[in-house]
Amino acid sequence: MPTINAQCAGTNSYILADVPSASRVIGRSAVRMKVIMAPIEMIAWFDIPGTPRPIRFRHDGNVVKVELIKRISEEKIAGNRMKVYECQSEVHGLMKHFQLKYEVNTCKWFLYKI
Repeated sequence: MPTINAQCAGTNSYILADVPSASRVIGRSAVRMKVIMAPIEMIAWFDIPGTPRPIRFRHDGNVVKVELIKRISEEKIAGNRMKVYECQSEVHGLMKHFQLKYEVNTCKWFLYKI
């Protein structure tokens, strides 16, 4: 079967020509999130090297349990180090993707995107 080179969310994925739908494409899915950058109250634990792991947080009176941390990265903007956590949780019966940021110098947590 011939293959077709297809661009899928910034990755090169190969799709067989007889695939009837794009649901069989393997790759990263594009999730649209709104940037809010709101300070939040967080409960977290720290491992031996000192990396924080979020457990649950409160935003607008709602408590959200962090069910899955998909990726942890670090960024530095204007000399300010921040750890970025890409997470997902069930909120009001729907699976939501969101990003949390931890400001290393001030030890503050932010809900960056949801």
